[in-house]
Formats: sequence, C-alpha cells, structure tokens
Amino acid sequence: MFTGLVEGTGKIATKIRVGRGLRLKIMPDFDLKLAPGDSITVDGVCLTVEKIRGREFELFLSDETLSRTKFGKSLRIGQRVNLERPMTPEKLFGGHLVTGHVDTVGKLEKTSRTGEGALWEISISEKKYMHYLVEKGSVAVDGVSLTVVSLLPSGFSVALIPFTLQNTSFRERKRGDLLNIEFDLIGKYIERFLEERGL
Repeated sequence: MFTGLVEGTGKIATKIRVGRGLRLKIMPDFDLKLAPGDSITVDGVCLTVEKIRGREFELFLSDETLSRTKFGKSLRIGQRVNLERPMTPEKLFGGHLVTGHVDTVGKLEKTSRTGEGALWEISISEKKYMHYLVEKGSVAVDGVSLTVVSLLPSGFSVALIPFTLQNTSFRERKRGDLLNIEFDLIGKYIERFLEERGL
C-alpha cells in the first residue's frame, strides 16, 4: 500500500522486450535503499524489484501491466518517472490509500498556469470510470495523490502546487502525454458492496 506522496524521481535506463512482457532498468535520482523482492510504484504502477546494481534496479512488466497502463503505449529511454516505496508503520500517512493497481490511462488535454502552480485538465477514454470521480475527492495520477478540482464532460481537472511540479515527473509533462490513473479504493469497495446487495 502506498500514499501517493512521491519520494523522488528516476529515469528509464534500459527496456528489453521479453515475450509479451518488458524488462526495465531504472536509475533513481536518489538512494532508495532497495532490496530484491521489494515493492515500488513507478508512475503509480506497483512493481517488484528483481535485481539491483548500485542505485539502478530492474523490474519486469507483465502483459497485463502493459495493457492496463500507459507503459504499453508510451515508454522511452530517458523518460522520467515518479517513485515511491510502500508505507510503513513508522511513516506518517499523508495523501490517500493508493494500491499501485492502475485502473485506466488518461491524457493531459490542457495545462494552465495559476501563479506558481498549474491547473491540469485530464481526459479518460473509458467513461465507465467517471462515477468514481468526486469533486474534492482523491485520485492518483502517475502515482501522485491529487484532489479533483472539478468534473469535466470527459474527465476531470486537478490543481498542482509548486512543490509537486518541482519534485515529480510532472515538471516534464506536456499536453498530449498519457497518464496512469488510479481511482479511490474506498469508492470501489463501496460500489462492490452495494452491487452484491442489489442496491
């Protein structure tokens, strides 16, 4: 389980196709102190660390991961990604509950400066997810816990504070870029509970 409070960023060092999957090596900008078998989110996708060499670590992306996330459509060497290790009992809980299990892919449609911050408009092609969005509710975008500012006909908007723009991969994002979207876990469980009872 994660919080959506990104610890830092790294860059895709190598990518190698393995059958229908993909093996990645990532070079973080900081020392994550990882060990083989550890979980980590990469742009909001929960993955398992397989090998480590110095600070660089290696991961495997399955066919399911590639089909569900932006990594199946948009992944290049040198691409900057958000990184977060799982929360621990000692870690202050901020953000919101993030599983690292991406629901769908969004697209950055518009960016507007708001003083030192920014307002992003994000579209989602799968309309079946729209009901998970609530104004002032939580959503994870590329692994970053954000608050929904407003609902749009085909998506939503979020406000980014200067700290988020400066300390995440968002500083390199531009209009047209794809984004991993994970909706609020609690809302999904409530929906399932009500469906089981025919409500």
